[in-house]
Amino acid sequence: MQPFKSLLGTSKNLILSLFQPRITPIFTNLMVVFRDVFFRKRYYLFVCLTFLLFGISCHSVKKEHASNASITTAEADTSWALLPFQKADSVNPALKPSAQAFFDPIRKREIAWEAKDVFNPAAVVKDNKIYMLYRAQDSIGKPDGTSRIGLAVSTDGFHFTKYPAPVLYPENDTCKKYEWQGGCEDPRVVEDSAGTYYMTYTAYDGKTARLFIATSNDLVHWKKYGSVFADADNGFYVNKWTKSGSIVSEYKNGTPVAVKINGKYWMYWGDQFIWAATSDDLIHWTPVKMQSGEKPPVPLRNQALTMPDLKIVVPTREGKFDNDLVESGPPAMLTPQGILLIYNGRNTKENGDSSLANGTYSGGEVLIDRNDPTKILHRLNHYFITPTQPYELSGQVNNVCFLEGLVRLNQKWFLYYGTADSKIAVAVLGKD
Repeated sequence: MQPFKSLLGTSKNLILSLFQPRITPIFTNLMVVFRDVFFRKRYYLFVCLTFLLFGISCHSVKKEHASNASITTAEADTSWALLPFQKADSVNPALKPSAQAFFDPIRKREIAWEAKDVFNPAAVVKDNKIYMLYRAQDSIGKPDGTSRIGLAVSTDGFHFTKYPAPVLYPENDTCKKYEWQGGCEDPRVVEDSAGTYYMTYTAYDGKTARLFIATSNDLVHWKKYGSVFADADNGFYVNKWTKSGSIVSEYKNGTPVAVKINGKYWMYWGDQFIWAATSDDLIHWTPVKMQSGEKPPVPLRNQALTMPDLKIVVPTREGKFDNDLVESGPPAMLTPQGILLIYNGRNTKENGDSSLANGTYSGGEVLIDRNDPTKILHRLNHYFITPTQPYELSGQVNNVCFLEGLVRLNQKWFLYYGTADSKIAVAVLGKD
């Protein structure tokens, strides 16, 4: 026993020196006061105290690391993002269904074309006014009502006057077999440098969603061109599930104007993952594929399994609000920092954000390299908008904020979104 006590006596300062950097000053002082007492009387008391302080110090270190981690997350650079948006609760929902009717060329009778729901809007600025193109559903078409694209105009971004009839809808034309009875859905609109408008939209026959495109000079009269991928790979993608085309644009005078990058127009699209496509003329598009030997960043599922060679630009993420699917939002914005894409993410509680309900759609932002439009530079770790209001939580599809329209007017950014696939709301960034 005596040799052991001598060993402890010669090593006690070494032990203290090892633990001292890991404990707070108050415990260091306690060690100095009590160490001689403990070693004179009961060496085992010192040993007990040593283990006690070791446990406290480890707990302190863990707390310190946890604190630093939260600070790092809170202080992460988000200067590239377009934040923060505030929901305009005093006016929302900004657009609601109505009983106005038009003569349907297929049914050959008057139809209350927006009686069921209005949602998922695009927006542009023209003549210092905001024009909204929105999806409207009747209550008679199959499977959930036929969708048509309506038009509304506002001078302040909050209060809109609707045009009496839809401006794009299924007709007895070459697109009818792709658009009837599901209809024309989810528009996104950009302008080119000559002033022509390009609308990407979903043609839905009730079974398959297809990404289509149309053009207009006045936002009222539209010419349909059919599938954006009609000429890609000998028509391989025409009958694949494709939708949600967000064309990369510069926001000039508050409105999206398509811009070329490295000699090509770029578009982000898809609603499982977000893929990319390029074009020379904004009408005919070619999907971007993976290079030889390249593998997808996440396991493929659903419609991605039918197009396994496509390069995934924005994947889903386990443990986050966008674990189930990601889908393009408004036209992507070319900025000095990169390409800013606002997107929609769907959640499942099991592998996603457990604080959100199953199927919740929330908004995210990602910054993509402007020199390599397939490379992510930054991505928000958390949604910046999510359903909280009654009209966002309950509707045709519950728990949905679906972002599609973005413009700037009077020193404010206006972000328009569909709520629960039933109404339209707006969130604002900028001066009051």
